Amino acid sequence: MANLNLEKDGVLRSFSDSPPTHYSVEIQFFSLLIEKYSENGYESKEFEAGGYKWKLVFHPNGNKKKNVKDHISLYLIIAGEDSLDSSWEVYVDFRLFLLDQNKGNYLVFEDAFTKKKCFHGAMRSAGFDKLIPLEDFTDVSNGFLVDDTCVFGAEVFVCKERRTGKGECLARMKKASVCKHVWKVEKFSSLDAEFYDSEPFTAGDYNWKLHLYPNGNGKGKGSHLSLFLELASPITLPPGSELFVEYRFRILDQIHHQHHQQHPSSAKDWFHGSTGAWGWPEFIEQETFRQVDKGFLKNDACIVEAEVTVHGISKALSQTSPQS
Repeated sequence: MANLNLEKDGVLRSFSDSPPTHYSVEIQFFSLLIEKYSENGYESKEFEAGGYKWKLVFHPNGNKKKNVKDHISLYLIIAGEDSLDSSWEVYVDFRLFLLDQNKGNYLVFEDAFTKKKCFHGAMRSAGFDKLIPLEDFTDVSNGFLVDDTCVFGAEVFVCKERRTGKGECLARMKKASVCKHVWKVEKFSSLDAEFYDSEPFTAGDYNWKLHLYPNGNGKGKGSHLSLFLELASPITLPPGSELFVEYRFRILDQIHHQHHQQHPSSAKDWFHGSTGAWGWPEFIEQETFRQVDKGFLKNDACIVEAEVTVHGISKALSQTSPQS
C-alpha cells in the first residue's frame, strides 16, 4: 500500500490493493439510492468484528442532519445497542474503503488526527461527514461509480475495551402518555382498616396502585383523608433504577362537578423499589369530605381519579474490571 498523505477535512487518504477485511457493500443502483435515502441514509446489514456487531451508514448526498451537501458521508456504527449499556467503552482502529473500479484498487479513508476511536454509550458512531465530493465520486474517470455501481467496505480492529466506573443514565421515555385510573370506593362508612389499595393499573409499562387512608396517615392522621401512589410490582424495575413520574389525584364531586385536587395539582417524584409511596397525607379534610352538599361522598361512595405519566427512567451503570 502506498501512502499518499492525501489529507483534507480531517481525512487521511491512501491506496490499497487488498480488499477490506471485514465487510463490503456493493451498490448496483446508486441513482435510486439517492432518491430513497437522501434524508436518513442507508444502513447496511450487521457484520461482526472483534466480538462486536457493526453497521455501515451511507449518505449518498451528504448527511443532512449535519448540513453536509454535495459529498458522500460514510459512518461506522456499533450495532446491537440493546446488549450494551452506556458504561461500555470500545477502542477501535477502523478504516473505510471505496473501490476504484478502473484500477482495481481501493481508496482508503482514516481519521487524520486520531488512530483509535472510542465508541461508548453516548458515541455509537464514527466516520466522515465529507468522505469525498460528490462531483469526484460520480466522475467516471475516477472509477468510483461505474454503470451506477459502487463498492464500499470497512476494516474494524478492536484494540481495547473496558467498563468505566459506576454511573447512571437518565433516559426520557419516547412516548410519555397520560394514564387515567378511576377508583370507586364503596361502603365508605364501614371501612375500618388503616388503608386500602386500588386494583393495579398500568402506566409507562409499569404497574401501579393507589393507597387510600380513610382516617389519614402521618401528619394527616385523624384530620384528613390521605392518598398515595406506589409501584404495584417494584420487582419489575431493574436493580438500581428509578422512574421519574408526574401524578395528580382528584376526588370527584358527584353533584356539582367541583372536583377536589391539591394546589399545585400535580407532583413529580422518583419511584424505585424501596421508595414506598408518594402522595399527600393531607389530601382533603375529613370535615369537608363528609359534607353531604359537597358531593364527595354520595350514597356512601367516593370516586378517586388518578393521572400518572412516566416521563423517564434513571438506569444504574455497572462496573467491571478493565480488559485489553
